[in-house]
Amino acid sequence: MKALVTGGGGFLGKAIVKLLIGRGDTVRSFSRSEHPALTRLGVEQCRGELSDADAVSRAARGCDIVFHVAAKAGVWGPYPEFYATNVLGTQHVVDACRQHEIRRLVFTSSPSVVFDGSDMEGVDESVPYPKHYKAFYPQTKAMAEQLVLWANDSSLATVALRPHLIWGPEDNHLVPRILDRGAKGALLRIGRRDCLADTIYIDNAATAHLQAADRLEIGSAVAGRPYFLSQGEPLPIWEIVDRILDAGGIAPVAGVISPKLAYAIGWTLEQLYTLLKIKSEPRMTRFVASELSTAHWFDISAARRDFGYTPQISIAEGMLCLKAWLATRDID
Repeated sequence: MKALVTGGGGFLGKAIVKLLIGRGDTVRSFSRSEHPALTRLGVEQCRGELSDADAVSRAARGCDIVFHVAAKAGVWGPYPEFYATNVLGTQHVVDACRQHEIRRLVFTSSPSVVFDGSDMEGVDESVPYPKHYKAFYPQTKAMAEQLVLWANDSSLATVALRPHLIWGPEDNHLVPRILDRGAKGALLRIGRRDCLADTIYIDNAATAHLQAADRLEIGSAVAGRPYFLSQGEPLPIWEIVDRILDAGGIAPVAGVISPKLAYAIGWTLEQLYTLLKIKSEPRMTRFVASELSTAHWFDISAARRDFGYTPQISIAEGMLCLKAWLATRDID
């Protein structure tokens, strides 16, 4: 098949691209910039913004399936930017599918779309969207997810996948942030409670996207549904952080701050950054304080049942791969 992958040069997008090419599919990527790594893989690249409907339409022309992976992520920034990319951009992807009679759309969502700031322990896909969000990213991703699921009908089959905290070699988001702050001694454990959290190794997340795509047909069990994705082995949040730090040769987190104080600091910094119109991300936000002091792990039995998802690489194996990659990167 010929697949369009939005954000094909990103961490997850590139992993999906590699799997598609590895099994003989033709791939086109849609990103804001050119990616040499994709050129080396023989991927056709289209440049543009998701907020540009014509650019999205041109990229989708002639494709059989769309993997919509691209998004504006982060816990800080102007609402219009998140909306333009995550909501309006997703609507453009749906419109392009209809325009070019593409019958399958796989959307990369996030468990944060249902995070209300409290513990989420073993919840399944029946958990509702919260009434309020503490950051624009989960708010706009929830809006986008609903657009995708509502678009599922007799001419277009859609599915929304919710991988939680993707990590592994070539990570350009989570792992670098943890290592950078850990190396500077800027990490503090929020609370002393061992809150369990799910993560997912990059290869497992990419494989799940292809598995869902292969089962996705109009009227199938997968169509019109969201699915949580994870390793299926939740660990205490700060154990995960310490394991990533260890992979990078950095000492574990030592200091502790109370959740209430972290939340208060986050609120204060948000007000200050808004007042002073500071564009950089605050060291703490209410969303981050809540995320790092609550449990969030999920029931992935629906993904196992409906498209055969099973994590092939364990956390222990993944950490060894991450450590080896980080060592190579240091040498380079």
